[in-house]
Amino acid sequence: MNRTDSRGHLASLLGAWCLTRLFLLLFVFKVYVFPGPDVTSDISVIYQGWYGVLRTGTFPLGDVTWQYPPAAALAVLSPALLPFLDYAHAFFVLAFLADLVVLALLCRAGRRPERTLRGAWVWVAGVPLLGPTVYARYDVMVTAVAVAALLAGARRPRLMGALAAFGALLKVWPVLLLVAARRRGTWVAAACTAGGLAALFALAMPGAFAFLTFQRDRGTEVESLGALVFHVARHFGWDGEVLLNYGSVEFLGPYVEVVSTAALALTGAAFGWLLLWRLLAVRFEADTLADAAFVAVLMFTTTSRVISPQYLVWLVGLAAVCLGFRASRMRLPAGLVLAACLVTVLEFPVWFAHVVASDGLGVTLLAVRNGLLVAATVVAARALWRATVPRTARRTQLPLQAARAKEPTVSS
Repeated sequence: MNRTDSRGHLASLLGAWCLTRLFLLLFVFKVYVFPGPDVTSDISVIYQGWYGVLRTGTFPLGDVTWQYPPAAALAVLSPALLPFLDYAHAFFVLAFLADLVVLALLCRAGRRPERTLRGAWVWVAGVPLLGPTVYARYDVMVTAVAVAALLAGARRPRLMGALAAFGALLKVWPVLLLVAARRRGTWVAAACTAGGLAALFALAMPGAFAFLTFQRDRGTEVESLGALVFHVARHFGWDGEVLLNYGSVEFLGPYVEVVSTAALALTGAAFGWLLLWRLLAVRFEADTLADAAFVAVLMFTTTSRVISPQYLVWLVGLAAVCLGFRASRMRLPAGLVLAACLVTVLEFPVWFAHVVASDGLGVTLLAVRNGLLVAATVVAARALWRATVPRTARRTQLPLQAARAKEPTVSS
C-alpha cells in the first residue's frame, strides 16, 4: 500500500469511527432514546454513589455491588478530571476518549511491516454493535490498557508487564494477557507493578480488597451460558426466581448453586487447557502473544457465570489486536465475536424484558449469542493449538524438552 492509499485508508477509518461514535454519544447523552432499559443509570446512580464514597478516602465497604479490584477506583473517580461537566457526562466523554485511544493505537500498529489496518476496522465496527452500553461502563477504559499492553509486548516487554498488571488491578481479566509471555522482564515488571500498587491501595484506602468476599453468595446471571438451563427449566415448573442480586439480574433457587459450581469447574478446565498448551507450545511467532490472550479471555468469558454485555468489549479489543497481524489465525473467531456483539445488543438492552421473562425470543437470543461465543472459543483454541504445538506433542503429549528437540522455536 503506497502512502496515498494508506492516508485514504486512515481517513476512511477515522470517518467511520466518527460517524458511529457520534450515534453512541447521542444515545448516552439522551438526545435520542435507545430501545430497552436505560443503560446509563449505572453511571448516574451506582458509579456516582461510589464516587461520593471514594472521595472520602475509603472503598464502599458496605456495598456488596462493589466487586472490583482497587484500581477500579481510578476509573470511578476519573470524571473529576472534567469538573465543568456533571458526573455522568464527564464519564461518557472519558469513555469516548478511551475508545479513541484504542483506535489510535491500532492504526499506529497497523502501519508497521507485517501488520494491517484490518484490526482497526474490527474495533471501528465492533464497538457500535454493542450499542451505548460501551460508553456506560468502564470496561472500554480497561480494554484500552489491555490493547496498549499487547501492542507493547514484542518491543517493550517490561511495559507490557506493567500495563497488564495495572489492568488486572482495574478488572482482573488483563492478567490473562500474560499467558504467552516468555520474557523474564515481562513477569518481573508485572509482579513489581501489581505488588507496588496493591500495597499502595491497601495502605492508603481501607477496604481495598473487600471485593474478594462480595461474590460469595452470587447466583447465576441470566445472560450466562449456565443460565440457559434455568431459562428452559422455567417452562417445566422450576420454582426459582429472577432477582436483582449483587448488582445484576440473576437466577436464585434450587440447583443454582450446582450450575454455578459447574461454571467454575468449566473455568478451571479452561485454565487447565491453557496450562497444558503453555507446556507443550514451542512455536511462538509475532502474533502468538495476542492470539493466546484472545483465546484465554474467550475461555474466561464464555465459562463465566456472568456474561454481561460489556464483557464483549474486551473480546472486540483483543480480536482487533490479533487481526492487526497479517498472519493471525483468529479471523473466523473474530467474525464470530462480532456476530455475538450484534446479538448481544438485541438481548440487552433492546429485548432484555424477554430475556428476564425467559420467553421464546429471549431464550433464542441467548442461545444464539452464547452459541456464537462457544463456537468462537472452540475454533480459536483449536487454531492456537495447531499453530504452536508440534504434531509429535499433539499425538503423544511429549514433555516440553522432547518437543523442543523436534521443532524449532521461532522468536517473537
